[in-house]
Amino acid sequence: QVQLVESGGGLVQAGGSLRLSCAASARTFSDYVMGWFRKAPGKEREFVAAISWKGATLRYADSVRGRFTISRDNAKNTVSLEMNYLEPDDTAVYYCAAKSGSRWNDIERTVQYDYWGRGTQVTVSS
Repeated sequence: QVQLVESGGGLVQAGGSLRLSCAASARTFSDYVMGWFRKAPGKEREFVAAISWKGATLRYADSVRGRFTISRDNAKNTVSLEMNYLEPDDTAVYYCAAKSGSRWNDIERTVQYDYWGRGTQVTVSS
C-alpha cells in the first residue's frame, strides 16, 4: 500500500507560479512511475505529467508543455510539479498518482495508476 499526500496548492493570479509536492509512503519509491492529473469542475480527470522510475523520461500534456515541469527525488520519496505562467484554465484539483510495474505504457490513462492522493486545489484568477 502506498499513501500519497499532495501539498502546495492555492490561489494565484494568471501568469503566476505554484509548486506542488507529493510525499509518498512507498518502501521503494523508485519502483513507481509517478504522475500528476487534474480535475476541473464539470470535466473529467485529465493527465498533466508523468515521470519514469529514475526520472529519465518525462511526458506532458500538450496544454502544459513548456509551462509545467515534473521532477522527483527518490531519496526523499517526493514528486513535484513546478507550474509557471498559470492560466485560469489550469484551475482544478491536482492529484498525485503512482503506477506500479515495469512498463512505460499508457501512462496518460488514469486506469494505469494504482494509488492516488486526495488532491490539492489550484485556483488561477484572471
